[in-house]
Amino acid sequence: MPAGILFLAAIVTVSCSKDDPAATVTPPVDGGTPAAFNIASITDTYPGYGPATVYQWGYRNVHDPSIIKDGDTYYCYSTDVCYGADIRPGIQVRKSTDLIKWDFVGWVFDQLPAMGSQYIRSFNNPRTNTSTQPFNSLWAPYIIKVGSEYRLYYSLSSEVGRLSVIGLATASTPLGPWTERGLAVTSPPDTSGTTQTNAIDPTVVIDQSGKHWMYYGSAWDGIYMLELNPDTGLAKSGGDKGVRVAQRGFTGNRINGNIEGPEVIYNAQFNKYYLFIAYDWLQTKYNVRVGRSDSPQGPFLDYAGADINNNLDDSPMILAPYKFNGHSGWQGVSHCAVFKDDGSQYFMAHQGRPGIDSYYMDLHVRPMYWTEEGWPIVSPERYAGVEQTAIATADLVGNYEQIILGYQVVPGYAAEQTDPNFQTSIALKLNADGSMNTDVASRWTLTGSWLTLTWSNGFTDKLHVERGRDWENSKTSTILLSGLNNSGTAIWGKKID
Repeated sequence: MPAGILFLAAIVTVSCSKDDPAATVTPPVDGGTPAAFNIASITDTYPGYGPATVYQWGYRNVHDPSIIKDGDTYYCYSTDVCYGADIRPGIQVRKSTDLIKWDFVGWVFDQLPAMGSQYIRSFNNPRTNTSTQPFNSLWAPYIIKVGSEYRLYYSLSSEVGRLSVIGLATASTPLGPWTERGLAVTSPPDTSGTTQTNAIDPTVVIDQSGKHWMYYGSAWDGIYMLELNPDTGLAKSGGDKGVRVAQRGFTGNRINGNIEGPEVIYNAQFNKYYLFIAYDWLQTKYNVRVGRSDSPQGPFLDYAGADINNNLDDSPMILAPYKFNGHSGWQGVSHCAVFKDDGSQYFMAHQGRPGIDSYYMDLHVRPMYWTEEGWPIVSPERYAGVEQTAIATADLVGNYEQIILGYQVVPGYAAEQTDPNFQTSIALKLNADGSMNTDVASRWTLTGSWLTLTWSNGFTDKLHVERGRDWENSKTSTILLSGLNNSGTAIWGKKID
């Protein structure tokens, strides 16, 4: 969630609420037994789903998700938002057993957390010359289980630049009750210092030695990292803001856009730490970049081997606004959560805003895969539980829509980045003789679950092959392609016929 809250304040307002000093709250309540679920009921837009129907929201009104699996159930925690209506604060909670059907089950807090609110109110607001009031909404939560304890980090901010706080609440179950423990990191509105952090958008990783690390930040001076006390989940050194690990590029003296929403995981298969970051404006050009490191302290390197803590934009960009034929497209597809099932299957969750109306916010969950070189890639379509039967060479012959995830720099924020820069599909044909389109010199081959497209112009695409739902055409199952080419550009495809 970026520092520029004016968008949310204008579009998704929240109701006023009086803070209660009590830190322990009652757990969410279940909304009752829902009707039988039909996957076709998942639509891009959802007029009429306001506060009165909150327990029917399901996948609707989801922004900045964080997801954890407990037993057979996935729990999703997300920012306080609602399309075109006031909604109470508290961190929204949903649950699912299949990552497709989601049930809204309540909130983490009954009101704004007292500790975070008190910190923000302790500063004067220069505009009003009174005590600063926190925004009446909580943003960008992060959930992690440590031992038998669930730790829920929340973000609370204000209209005063950089006056924000990341707080921590704990519980013994994913549904609470939750008790405030303290403030993990704060960012006072001091513009004279050299550390210009913004204390929102937390994520935490536990490294292989048992140390705990928090990454956070939005706009200002980029993404920061600090060490936590494993016993408390708070900063190991009180008042520590950490050190910067990632920054955006510049065009002249203007930053290329926002940087925020870090997510960090460790992948044991490659023995590396992966830092996923959101670039650009949340309503339009929002996209996912990733760097990797041998250490949780970095440096995190991009596809070209450059440190992402530089004044350049980095690749690979593995998810960005896109548009398949016959659909208005999806924009705002970032600030991701990365998690896995009980096995080795990773997933990425994020908001999706339809091109027809970018104020709707749908929860998207996509399968993730890993290239042989150890880079993450994501499916071009949302997860739908499609059976993964073997795909033979003969199955691949046919026509596809292909998307090459390119990027155009538009320096600035909301006012400048009004166009999502949709990456649109082009035609691709895999011929039975191993050629592509009408170019006999461009060849394709299948090895296991990886398709290699060797183009006569020098590009080579290595794409993971899977079966998945064609959401744009309401087709239950088709063949999907996702991967990177030899320059680190993400390539997607789906079979049409």
